[in-house]
This record gives sequence, structure tokens and C-alpha cells, in this order.
Amino acid sequence: MNDQIDYFLKFLEEEKKYADNTIAAYQNDLSQFMQFVTEQNENIQPETWTEVGKNAISAYIAHLKNSGYSSSTVARKVAAIKSFFHFLVAEHVIKEDPTYTLDSPKVKKRLPKAISPGEIDKILKAPIQENGPKAQRDLALLEMLYASGMRVTELVSLDTSDLDFFTDSTGKVRVRGKRANKEREIPLTGHTITVLKNYIHGGREQLAHDPNENALFLNNRGQRLTRQGLWLIIKHYVEAVGISSEVTPHTLRHSFAAHKLSQGKSLQDIQKLLGHANISTTQVYAHITQENEKK
Repeated sequence: MNDQIDYFLKFLEEEKKYADNTIAAYQNDLSQFMQFVTEQNENIQPETWTEVGKNAISAYIAHLKNSGYSSSTVARKVAAIKSFFHFLVAEHVIKEDPTYTLDSPKVKKRLPKAISPGEIDKILKAPIQENGPKAQRDLALLEMLYASGMRVTELVSLDTSDLDFFTDSTGKVRVRGKRANKEREIPLTGHTITVLKNYIHGGREQLAHDPNENALFLNNRGQRLTRQGLWLIIKHYVEAVGISSEVTPHTLRHSFAAHKLSQGKSLQDIQKLLGHANISTTQVYAHITQENEKK
């Protein structure tokens, strides 16, 4: 069974060009499912999925719901299972798809959360109260995250060569999107460029241990900053300025989009900046703006 999961994950990587984080989520969801069905059904052979039917899958979904998983998490795990069985049928590993008539759990759509411009300003100014190369780095990455609306993975994947400064006040950053060979360019201006230059020629030089390291944002060991490292940095400054609501790296992306829309940017412009394949994904920010205006 594990071999077939590995085969499926290889397909997602090489044929579908899925991001590493997406593949890791599929691996986790399918491994959890495999563990459940093998523990609950003694008649299922460990080397095949042939004996896994709709009843076993329904039992697993009930188990997830009873274990306290949110409806969105259950829906994601079910989607992974359905994709996997579709693949097994297409590859002639099994004859019939047990998920064919299986309904996906209903998920209540929630609007992305954005925080106010005032709260953003507090967070962006927080590193100024601290000293040293880490404070310079944190100021630069927070400024970049909000000024560009990048995803977390996109930000930590940046290399120094992805930045182009045309003048002291204009430039751009090349961003590698969720799928391979999908890049976009985001303009940079004014204060963002100043902060980035100060970090590159100051804090980054002090953090870098290896002169050949290409990563733009470095951790204390001189290596590329991780997603988890970025999350902890933001959490530190959110607590430091006394914001009680939950703020994640993605909150800054949502805030970027909502604030740009409030300032008169078109949905098409915001779609390009965010790297959305479909404008329907971007339209959710129009709802955020309407909700904020009502409040």
C-alpha cells in the first residue's frame, strides 16, 4: 500500500508539478488513512488497496469527525483520498473507484481575515525598537511581505538575485509561484527598497556564514529562513505590539489585497500581484472590503 502511495506522490511531483508542501500534505493524509484502514480491518492485505471499499472510507470520515477535526480539514483529507483512488483506477491498479458516489463534507466558506492599516503599521514598526542584524532582517521581511502580498513559501524561497533595483526608489522582485515555471514580477518602491538595501548591506552580511549562500532571508545559522521561522518572527512582533487577534503570515497577504482594493486597485491588478490563476479567487477580497465598510 505504501508503494502505491509513493507512486501517486511521484505522479503529483513530476506530472502535476505540485508544490513540495502540497505533496507533503497528501503524504500525511494518505498515510493516516492507510494506518486507520489497516488497523480497523484485519482482512485488508498490506500490499494492496483492492479490498478498501466505500464502507472503510465512510468509517474513516466518521472517525475524523468524531476526533474533532474541522470540516475544512476533513474535506481536504477526503479530497486527497478521492484523488488517490481516481489515480489507482486510471493506472489499472484497482477496477472500481470506491469514492465515486462518496459526497465530500460540506465546508462553510470563511472570508480571509485582514487586519487594519493601523495594526499593520504597528507590526511593521516593531523591529525598529530592537537592534542588530536580526532586527534589520525582520524589518525587511515584514515590509516585503506586506508590500508584495507574497505567499510565505514564495518569500522564504527568494534569492538575492530575484531583486532588481532600478533606482533608489523603484525596482521589482521576481517571485516563483505555487507551480513550477510560473513566475511573476512585483514592483517595489520607496521605503521598501530602502529597508531591503539596508538589510542586504548590513544585517544580511552579518548573518551570512557562507559567501556562496544565495537565500535573501537568513536565519541565525546563516541558512535560508524556513516557513516556521517566519511564522515565529511574526508571532513575536504581534505579541510585542499587543494585537490580540490571530495574525499569521497569510494575514499580511490578505491585508495587502484588501487594502489595495480599498485604495482603488482593480481586481485584475490584485490578481496579477497575488499570482491567482482565476480571478474568482481574488474576488473574495471584494467581500472583505464590503464587510469592513459595513462595520
